[in-house]
This record gives sequence, C-alpha cells and structure tokens, in this order.
Amino acid sequence: MVILGLDPGTATTGFGVINYENSELTLLDYGCITTSKTLRLPERLHQIATDLEEIVNCWKPDVIGIEEIFFSKNVKTAMSVAHSRGALMQKLSSQGYEIHEYKPQQVKIAVCGHGKAEKIQVQKMVQLILKMNQLPRPDDAADALAVAICHANNAKYQHLIYA
Repeated sequence: MVILGLDPGTATTGFGVINYENSELTLLDYGCITTSKTLRLPERLHQIATDLEEIVNCWKPDVIGIEEIFFSKNVKTAMSVAHSRGALMQKLSSQGYEIHEYKPQQVKIAVCGHGKAEKIQVQKMVQLILKMNQLPRPDDAADALAVAICHANNAKYQHLIYA
C-alpha cells in the first residue's frame, strides 16, 4: 500500500510517500511544495494543487493521510493552513481519494510514543523507522512522513481488528 502523508501550509506543504507491505515501511519520496510570498493567495493555492497533482500522478498512492490544524494563538497561521488543507483535500477528493485526517498529537503518539514530542524527536524517529541515513528535513517534510507512518500504524491495527 502506497501512502501519501501531507503536512499542509500555504508557504510550505510537506509531503511524504511511503510503502507499507508485509508490515514493512519503505521510504519512496519526500519533500515540500513551496510557494512564493509574492503570489496572491488564490495563486498560491493553485500552485499547491498543481504540484500535488504531479506528486499523485508520479506515485499513485492508495491512500492519503493529512494532518489536521493545530489551533494555536496565531489565528492568521491557522487560517493559512486551513486554506491549504482545503485546496489539498478538494484536489484529492475530486480524484476519488479517501482522505484520513490525523491530529498532530495522534501523529506524535504513532511515531514517538507520546503526544508532546518535540520536532527533533519526530525527525529522529522518522529517520529510525524509515531507515534513513540523514534526518528528514525540512520539518514540514518530516511531519508529512510522520503522518504517513501514523496512517500505516492505523491500517495495521485496523487489519488486526477486522481480520
């Protein structure tokens, strides 16, 4: 099963593609979709959707995991992430993909074992789980890989429950 994990943002959207087969996780690809600050919001959202389409066409994922918004004190940031999530989810749902949403705390628990893990802990555990030579960077890409790992863990346990 090819899993695409997404960490949405307007300036930077992280993506991570892994394969989950026979209880093994394999890294396929990861990186970021970036947009220029000089673009207006509609243009940025269009670019995010267009770049996502290229990733989806390349890897043909079986399932998508996306991080939910962590609402902090910065409402402007939360709104920006919400716009990006909307563009991503619209593009994916229009292509028939089932989208699984995960809270940041769920992702951290799945990867690190506790929901208050720091960014560096998430990066180190993603590196370990996916047998990477280096820490996945930037943070957005590492978070997207963590979302994909979180979905693989959920799929593994759902299989055991319904088997």
